[in-house]
Amino acid sequence: MSRAALLVLADGRFPAGGHAHSGGAEAAVKAGRITDAASLEAFCRGRLHTAGLVSAALAASAALGVDAAELDTAADARTPSPALRGAARKLGRQLLRAGRATWPSAELDALAGRFPKGAHQPVVLGAVARAAGLDAADAAYCAAYEGVSGAATAVVRLLGLDPFEATAVLARLAPELDRVADRAVEGARRVAEQGVDALPAASAPLLEISAEVHAGWPVRLFAS
Repeated sequence: MSRAALLVLADGRFPAGGHAHSGGAEAAVKAGRITDAASLEAFCRGRLHTAGLVSAALAASAALGVDAAELDTAADARTPSPALRGAARKLGRQLLRAGRATWPSAELDALAGRFPKGAHQPVVLGAVARAAGLDAADAAYCAAYEGVSGAATAVVRLLGLDPFEATAVLARLAPELDRVADRAVEGARRVAEQGVDALPAASAPLLEISAEVHAGWPVRLFAS
């Protein structure tokens, strides 16, 4: 295993399409829920412990080799918003294209064949991590970090927030990200005996509602 592969996969410049999505931050900014670094930190913290935890557990499970179809169904069940499900599959399709080009793998080829319209992004992320020789913890960390870093980057663009402040927010969340990644891996390891129902199902209803509202905007900077 080359741990350096994690740096490639987690790099914001990896061509997986994440730059076009704000993780709900655009809707939160318009609603006045994010106005500065402190409110960005609160938003990211909530996202980390809900959607971030779920994504990290799905990614860790896929990295362990759990059946992708079962995980994709579990992801659907944990994503009530049609807009978010659509965004997750679009991101999954783009990530799979990038992953297959970077780490060619028969497993990734098979995944593309099973999900021609795209599987949920965390499921694909775990599969790509596996193809890159990474383990479940690596996949969990990558998913959890993506869940907050995308929002922080988007708010720099949306509000003109000082990028140093946005980065400091992510640094302050680092200990919590460690705990979320640990919980995600624990849940993923239970799947072998208990099935996908053992995975976390933390919910963030406001993210789901905001995603549906955001999808109906005639003009928006980010896709989600």
